[in-house]
Amino acid sequence: MRRGLIRNTAVISAMTLLSRVFGLVRDQIMAQVFGAGMVMDAFLVAFKIPNFMRRLFAEGAFSLAFVPVIGEYRVQRDHAEVRELVCRVAGTLAGILALVSLVGALASPALVTLFAPGFVDEPAKFALTVQMLRVTMAYILFISLVAFASGIFNTYGRFALPSFAPVLLNLIMIAAAWWWSPYFDVPVMALAWAVAIAGVAQLLMMFPTLRRLHLLTWPRWGWRHAGVQRILKLMGPAVLGSSVAQINLLLDTIIASFLVTGSVSWLYYSDRMVEFPLGVFGIALSTAILPSLSRTHAEAEPEKFQTLLDRALRWVVLLGVPAALGLLLLSGPIMVSLFQYRQFSAHDAQMAALALMAMSLGLPAFILIKVLAPAFYARQDTRTPVRIAIIAMISNMGLNLVYVLPMLYLKIEGPHAGLALATTTSAWLNAYLLYRSLRREGVYTPRPGWRPILLRVSLASLSMGVVLWFGVNDAALWVARSAFDRVLHLGLWIAVAGVSYLGVLQLLGQNLHQLGRRPDAVDEDA
Repeated sequence: MRRGLIRNTAVISAMTLLSRVFGLVRDQIMAQVFGAGMVMDAFLVAFKIPNFMRRLFAEGAFSLAFVPVIGEYRVQRDHAEVRELVCRVAGTLAGILALVSLVGALASPALVTLFAPGFVDEPAKFALTVQMLRVTMAYILFISLVAFASGIFNTYGRFALPSFAPVLLNLIMIAAAWWWSPYFDVPVMALAWAVAIAGVAQLLMMFPTLRRLHLLTWPRWGWRHAGVQRILKLMGPAVLGSSVAQINLLLDTIIASFLVTGSVSWLYYSDRMVEFPLGVFGIALSTAILPSLSRTHAEAEPEKFQTLLDRALRWVVLLGVPAALGLLLLSGPIMVSLFQYRQFSAHDAQMAALALMAMSLGLPAFILIKVLAPAFYARQDTRTPVRIAIIAMISNMGLNLVYVLPMLYLKIEGPHAGLALATTTSAWLNAYLLYRSLRREGVYTPRPGWRPILLRVSLASLSMGVVLWFGVNDAALWVARSAFDRVLHLGLWIAVAGVSYLGVLQLLGQNLHQLGRRPDAVDEDA
C-alpha cells in the first residue's frame, strides 16, 4: 500500500518544523552573541559559500538527478543492481567532493573575492572570512554524502530521518555560539568549526538505516558505471536549473558586500524567516513529490502524474498565500520579538524587517518552483528548467540594478531591500515560465475545482489580513514589552491569523481533507 503524498509531506513537515524551531533558536542566539556587524557578516559569507555548493550540487542538482535514476532501478531491477549503483555513486561522489573541498579551502581568498568583493577593501573582515571558509569547506563533502543517503531513504519511503538530520547542525551551532565561543581567541570561529563537525555528525547518523536497507557498502570509484553516467548527464544542466534561487541569493550577497556593514546579516535574517515556511511546507512537499512523480513516470501512469502535481499545487495556494501575507504584515513584530536583544539593535531589526517584507512577497513563488521543477526532473527533462533558470537569473541581475541603484542615488534607507525585491520578482518569473511550459507540453492540465479554491483562498486571506492589520500594534510598542511578552503576543497573533484563515475557508466550503487523498483515488472536486 503506497503512502499518500500528503502523508509523506506531513512527516517531512513535522521533522522540518522541529529543525526550523531549533534553527530559529540558533539564529536568535547568534544575533544576541554576535549582532549584525563585521564578524557576523564574515561568518555568513564563510557559511554561505559551502552552503550554496551543498544546495547546488547535493540537495539540488544531485538529488534531482539521483532520485529518478535510483527509483527506476528499484522498480525495474533487482536489489543487487541497486546496491551496485549505490556503491559506485557513493565512491564517485565522495572522490569528487573531497577534491572540491580541498581546492576550495586552498582557494579561500579567491572565493571570498569572488563572492564578497566588497570585503576586499576591509582587510580585517576579508581575513576573518578567509580563515573561517577554510574550516567550513569541509562541510561540502560530508553534507553532500548526507544528501546522497537522504535520496536513498526518500526512494524507499523513509522521510523522517533525512528531515531530522539538520537538527544536529542547529544544536551544534547553538552549543558553539553559547558555550564554546568564549574559548576561542576569535569567538566567531567557534561557529565555523561547528559547521564542519555537524557535517560529520549528520553523516554518521545515516549509517544504521543504510545498514537496515542492506545498502551500506564500501564506496568504490565508478565513473564509467552506466547509472553514474546517467546521473552525471542529468546533473550537469540541473546544477543551474535547480539552484537559481541560491545563485540569486549569492548575487545579492556580492552586491550587499558593497553596501553598508550589516546588509549581509539583514538579508540573512529576513531570508531565514522566509525559509521557515518554505522549509516546513515547500521543501517538504518537493521532497515527497519527486519520488512519487518519478515512480508514476517510470510506471507510465500520466493521469496519476497529473493528479499528484495538481494536488501539490493546490496545497501551495492554500498554504503559501496566507503564509506570505502573514510574514508581510508581521515583519516588524517578528524581527523585534525574535532578534532585537543585546547586540542586535533596533536599527538592525528595522532594516531586517524591510528585507523580510520584500522577500515575503515571493514566498508562494519559491514554493511553486519547488513543486513545478520536480515535474521536469521526474521525467528526466533537464533542458527546460535550465533554459528558464537562465532567463530568471539574468532578470534578477538586471532587477538588482533597477531597484538598488535609484535607492543609492536618492539616498533612500535600506537599499538591501531592493536586492530582496529583485529576488522575489525573478522567482515569480521563474515559476510562471515553469508552469507555462508544463501546460504547453501537455504534461499538466489543471483539474476541475480551481476557481472556487482561488476565490475561497482570496476571501480567507483578506479576512486574515484585516485581522492582522487592525489587531497588530506598531512595532515600536513591541519594543517596550519584555522578551516573554513579545514572543507570547507574536505567537497569539499568528494563532489568531491561522484560525481566522482556516475558519473562513471552512465557512466557504473548502474541503481540506479531500486534498489529502491518494492520487490513485477517484478525482472529485476539492
